[in-house]
Amino acid sequence: MGALPSLTALRAFDAAARRLSFTEAAEELSVTPAALSFQIKRLEEHLGAALFIRRARTLELTDAGRALAPGAAAAFQTLRIGWQSAQRAVATNRLTVTAGPAFTAKWLAPLLGDFAREHPEVELSLHTTLALLDLARDGIDIAVRFGLSDDAGLFSEALADEALTPVARPEIAARLAAPADLLDQTLIHDASLDFLPNPPNWARWLQEAGVAARPPSGPSFSQADHAVDMALQGGGVVLGRYSMVRRALRDGALAAPFDLALGVRAQYRIVTLPGQQDRPVVRLFREWLKRATAEPEPAWGRPRLVMVD
Repeated sequence: MGALPSLTALRAFDAAARRLSFTEAAEELSVTPAALSFQIKRLEEHLGAALFIRRARTLELTDAGRALAPGAAAAFQTLRIGWQSAQRAVATNRLTVTAGPAFTAKWLAPLLGDFAREHPEVELSLHTTLALLDLARDGIDIAVRFGLSDDAGLFSEALADEALTPVARPEIAARLAAPADLLDQTLIHDASLDFLPNPPNWARWLQEAGVAARPPSGPSFSQADHAVDMALQGGGVVLGRYSMVRRALRDGALAAPFDLALGVRAQYRIVTLPGQQDRPVVRLFREWLKRATAEPEPAWGRPRLVMVD
């Protein structure tokens, strides 16, 4: 089958095949169009066939080019991932963590100051996103994920469970003597768990509390922290996720007037690439995060928990 061509030529082809432009590919690789064209010509000579159909204003892949392009792209992606892994192994004090925006705002970010003071030697980078990042491709050391576990092929460990109960400003909570009193309040709807097969909501909580009436309509938020922020401003009562309201409950900014909470099967999890969980800096952050989020006594006490299946 013959020897493989040079990586330089294959890299030039990969860029040109993705962009279908010698000019744009040359800009990506920081070379001149003439240099890139020369490398592709060398590759075509090595193969003994054209890889591109060159027209006046367009560039198209030949059958041979289409056959080569997926393998070249995958090979360079594998090299990039391998190189990033090697860089992470060398950078023993660098740590890249990703988590969702709401979890970061209401739970993780307030704790990171403590981590920084305890471990000033660690260069921590935090990426907040709802996207499910590829840990290898995106250079992520640790991901904090929430949901029904789907971490096949990754190291994954439970961090915290989730439950929901009505919370409001203390002056509003003081007026709620019985669950039926909620019907006279502005109910804030948190839709962040609507992706679950049987999402917890006001209708389910009121049903479990023995209130037959339908909950009144109210503002609905796709992000849990935004729903909590409205409650913090005195805008109504939110069926608050504990991960989002625990600090406000401890600080007294919010109060939980009832002892009934809805539990969900979804969990927060710490996820890493297999084999990376015991890298010293990764293990350090994992153990710190588990200690920092552990609670001997939840801020809302020990509620009567009803699981939502």
